[in-house]
Amino acid sequence: MVNLKKDKYLLILFVLSFVVLTTAFFIEYILGYQPCNLCVIERIPYALVIIIILLNYKFKDDQAFYSVLLLLVFSFSFIISLYHLGIEQDLIEESSVCDSYNMNLTTKDEILSSFQEIKISCKDVTFKIFDLSLTVYNMILSILMFFISTKIYSINNAIKK
Repeated sequence: MVNLKKDKYLLILFVLSFVVLTTAFFIEYILGYQPCNLCVIERIPYALVIIIILLNYKFKDDQAFYSVLLLLVFSFSFIISLYHLGIEQDLIEESSVCDSYNMNLTTKDEILSSFQEIKISCKDVTFKIFDLSLTVYNMILSILMFFISTKIYSINNAIKK
């Protein structure tokens, strides 16, 4: 991996996370593609990374702790993306997280309002780039960002020694 300073690696993670979130919101709100529940959950690690990096700059004493958090966040991001890909490929059954039906409808108003809500199944890929779902891109980015976080962790350990 390229030998950069730790701050450059943190900046790369911050910018990538910001671009991922901005792209996801652009696809949802500007292009009009509705995400499934897992797609929304897959955004959480990127928001957490932005918060962790900002905290890292605020509290300089806990550098190793924040680098471990980054590793955990990208591990979670990869696992949830792998799970989502398994659902998209019909290798795994949809769980209650992906439940697209609301069965607790008791009044006429709840039933009518439920018809207005569009629920997307986690099996349905509504948006692709170069014939790959965004879940695949999320997996690739999660792996890349995990390796960058590993480099940050190793730099923190080298500084301590």
